[in-house]
Amino acid sequence: MKKVTVVGAGSVGATCADVLAKKNFLNEVVLVDIKEGFAEGKALDIWESSAVNYFDTRVKGYTNDYSKTEGSDVVVITSGLPRKPGMSRDDLISTNAKIVKSVTDNVIAASPDAIIIIVSNPLDVMTYAAHMASGKSAHQVFGMAGVLDTARYRAFIADELNISPMDIQALLMGGHGDTMVPLPRYTTVAGIPVTELIAKERLDEIVVRTQKGGGEIVNLLGTSAWYAPGASAAQMVESIIQDQNHIFPCCVRLNGEWGLKDVYLGAPVKLGRNGIEQIIEIDLNKEEKELLYTSAHHVKDVMDVYDKMKLD
Repeated sequence: MKKVTVVGAGSVGATCADVLAKKNFLNEVVLVDIKEGFAEGKALDIWESSAVNYFDTRVKGYTNDYSKTEGSDVVVITSGLPRKPGMSRDDLISTNAKIVKSVTDNVIAASPDAIIIIVSNPLDVMTYAAHMASGKSAHQVFGMAGVLDTARYRAFIADELNISPMDIQALLMGGHGDTMVPLPRYTTVAGIPVTELIAKERLDEIVVRTQKGGGEIVNLLGTSAWYAPGASAAQMVESIIQDQNHIFPCCVRLNGEWGLKDVYLGAPVKLGRNGIEQIIEIDLNKEEKELLYTSAHHVKDVMDVYDKMKLD
């Protein structure tokens, strides 16, 4: 029986559950939320679409009942609060780290063998928090952001060239946000280097838009994105459950790759049945390495904030 749990039935979590159900390769998707009736309602709504969308994946929702998640192959954690006006970065880290640690403790107690995917923000440090709480291998606890960032990058390139985004292969590394590392050398369109199709100045603008992609959505909607993040997490789940061994950029603990150690950064990985099957240490030029080290320094600073907190 193939079973996946999504913790957090908000817009991102519910979208992830909906996408997974429609793909129809799972026996069961479980939604869990702290808000009374919220997960139950979202799960019921998704299940009621099954006859229309032609799937038979059972979708179930529960309020804070982790016993129902027992036997999950993969757990996606989207829980956490958005940053509110007047809230410092440290406040956000403290609040969400407590939530992620508690959720991780609960899901590991019910499904000790589950692979954990973190979507909660700040993504890099929340992946760190979950990994420390889980006691599992770093190859079984990792974050989603790179898949989302790359999806945005490909969508913007597709708009620029008026082509299908499915023809685009792209890669971004580093932290989630302004310090992500663009890699135009590793971006192709049907095998053609993107640098031959888009001028450097315009490509630089697309990269900046990608770095600020989350903020663009917030400015338009007044809230964070959910369709693309939810679908990105679902794509990672599919690669694991189906043992597809897709190459995705994921937030993972580095252990000497590119000279970096004990820092959680986006890097290309092979994603299969065991989680991260391999970190692919691609060759980076001097400029790319400098950008990656800058990103790593930024993430380390945030990790240090977490390390100084005393979480119960």
